[in-house]
Amino acid sequence: QVQLIESGGGLVQAGGSLRLSCAASRRTFSNYAMNWFRQAPGKEREFVAAISSSGGNTLYANSVKGRFTISRDNAKNTVYLQMNSLKPEDTAVYYCAADAKYLTGVAGSMDYWGKGTLVTISS
Repeated sequence: QVQLIESGGGLVQAGGSLRLSCAASRRTFSNYAMNWFRQAPGKEREFVAAISSSGGNTLYANSVKGRFTISRDNAKNTVYLQMNSLKPEDTAVYYCAADAKYLTGVAGSMDYWGKGTLVTISS
């Protein structure tokens, strides 16, 4: 199986930027579409962004489109989430997930999940 480890979370002021990373344990990482989800305090887990196995196609939630950018480096078995113009409502635990199928943006379609990294945006 594939193990996913997120990093890069922390505290940043509103309007600032942060980059999250997700490192995969296997070279078969390149066969998976990669996704970011998030779960805010007291809220349900929601889709954030996804990228196809080759990196040629992306999908974003309306709430982050234009502010966040997902990318991947298959040679390094790593996916990234660049977050700009951060808002207090972006505060959440961010989870990396792998999907062997294609870009669905559906949590139930994911094959593997990371344990999450906390992002806190202050006003």
